[in-house]
Amino acid sequence: MRSILEILGNSFVIALQELLKNKLRTFLSLFGVTIGIFCIIGVLATVNSLKRNIQNEIKQMGSNIIFIDKWVWGGGPDYPWWKFANRPYPKYHELKQIKERSPSTQYAAFFYDVTDNLEFSGSLLNGVKVYGVTEEYNDIQKLTFDYGRYISDAEFHFGTNVAVIGHEVATKLFVDPELALNKQIKVKGKQVKVIGVIKKQGKQLTGGWEFDRCMIIPYHYAKTIYLERYSDPKIMVKGYEHITSTVLKDELEGVMRSIHKLRPTQESDFALNDLNDFSKDVEAAFAGLNIGGAIIGGISLIVGLFGVANIMFVTVKERTPQIGLKKALGAKNHIILTEFLLESAFLCVIGGLIGLILVAVLAIILSKALEFPVYVSVANMVWTFIICVLVGVVAGIIPAMQAAKMNPVVAIRS
Repeated sequence: MRSILEILGNSFVIALQELLKNKLRTFLSLFGVTIGIFCIIGVLATVNSLKRNIQNEIKQMGSNIIFIDKWVWGGGPDYPWWKFANRPYPKYHELKQIKERSPSTQYAAFFYDVTDNLEFSGSLLNGVKVYGVTEEYNDIQKLTFDYGRYISDAEFHFGTNVAVIGHEVATKLFVDPELALNKQIKVKGKQVKVIGVIKKQGKQLTGGWEFDRCMIIPYHYAKTIYLERYSDPKIMVKGYEHITSTVLKDELEGVMRSIHKLRPTQESDFALNDLNDFSKDVEAAFAGLNIGGAIIGGISLIVGLFGVANIMFVTVKERTPQIGLKKALGAKNHIILTEFLLESAFLCVIGGLIGLILVAVLAIILSKALEFPVYVSVANMVWTFIICVLVGVVAGIIPAMQAAKMNPVVAIRS
């Protein structure tokens, strides 16, 4: 155990001495390793952070939830919009039938959203998401408030002209969000009383519900402002905790076909969209980005590998008399081999650490620029160490074997 620790210590000291003695040569040799680690870990850190933030946003939109819609979520150049254009939109009266016929449904809400302008005391705010929702919307999408309260059951039932607004809306119209309470704002020329300000959600990559820049009003009041067929209505269904989204989706397929009175041979004229499917698509998309980053970084690491191999060949040549002396004093071949492999690995680890520091700096810059956390995980640090050690061993194996096989007499004379 002591000899192993001595070898490790000596190899580390020698590696540092090489760095200090030949700074330019070492820097040029390790540059490829540094750039390779920067590319691989940088891409992994950025992509994993993006993926984690997007998946967290999807979870915030709701788990175990199915959206009944006219359109199938997807898109792309091959999206068959013509296939769905003539489908009927979900209807408000279908909400009651779904709750009666679907035992797996815990909550269901009918809602639609439009993008409109809000006005207060001469100030105009453009591009606000206006949601017209039914009673159980807040049971599915839990909202917390900085000020005020949510819409009451009586206000939903009678279609009262009240609203809750997002933090950004309140700030831009009233400067101080607390001042928004009990104020009357205009939408489409109609007055709406603000009864609550939603707690700030922060920037979302997927868009999501955009609660910071939204206004939520009772459905029965919303339909007096907007024509339903032009508002892309949807029904949102949440199953009980023990019910999977797959089971809920299969059950709703039968329920909706029954409500629409479709024959067994007829194709469904509605779409059942599952957020879990979107999450899987995100996973697949980011897997491709990880592979691309690994390829770019791998090419840089190959360049770095040859650089480290070159410095190790030079090191072996420079230390040939020392190698001969060690062997003459009884050092075994495997000791010489291990020393040079460890030295090569240490050099690559140092290059990797520099690359990791650059990635950490990049993460700080991106976190501020993108307004969401980009982080270097412990797993990324472990990968850095493993990759550097492997590159070091591969780069140093031939020079180390060359040193181990030297004849001590010839080596000393050289």
